[in-house]
Amino acid sequence: MACTHHCCSTENADNGRYRNILWIALFINALMFAVEIIMGIKAGSVSLLADSLDFFGDAANYGISLFVVGKTLHIRAKASWIKGYTMGGFGLWVLASTLYHFWYGNIPNHHDMGIVGVIALIANIIVAVLLFAFRNGDSNRRSVWLCSRNDAIGNIMVVAAAFAVQFTQSSWPDLLVAVTMAVLALQAAVQIIRHANTELSARPKISLVAQHEQHFDPD
Repeated sequence: MACTHHCCSTENADNGRYRNILWIALFINALMFAVEIIMGIKAGSVSLLADSLDFFGDAANYGISLFVVGKTLHIRAKASWIKGYTMGGFGLWVLASTLYHFWYGNIPNHHDMGIVGVIALIANIIVAVLLFAFRNGDSNRRSVWLCSRNDAIGNIMVVAAAFAVQFTQSSWPDLLVAVTMAVLALQAAVQIIRHANTELSARPKISLVAQHEQHFDPD
């Protein structure tokens, strides 16, 4: 069935608003990546470094999402599939980095951790609020929402870890937060990949139904 003029106009307006929000999210995440990668190295914090790469990954994800806005469900599902495996790779990298810092790392600078963590939290809350209305869309939109949600949760934990590092004078809180962020990334990756695979596997069935209807079309 062809889309009515009102339906198409509504969809185009929705895609246009979503695209504008993605540009804002892309800028915020690219900026915060630069801030956190510098401060993470300066503070010696593995959780900040993990969060900086998370910002980088999200900026790349938003860029991909901008490319597939308005594309077919099959193309959007493929993009989600790629993003899911990217998030999974990020989670595994954080786990490996945490093990390295467990053996060779020093106590991070809790003051820098706290300040940067609060700034990153504010940035991610802004992005999460902007994307909240699109959280129940296709796998691609859901992946963008999950990235933003996990970032906000991760930033809260970074701030909490900064206080814990100051109180305990130990690197353990920083390491525990990094592991938790890795687990969140892996869980989100599994959800996104499963959703994308469902959409990709459904495509041939939809095509067969369309061909069947076209074959028996009395016109």
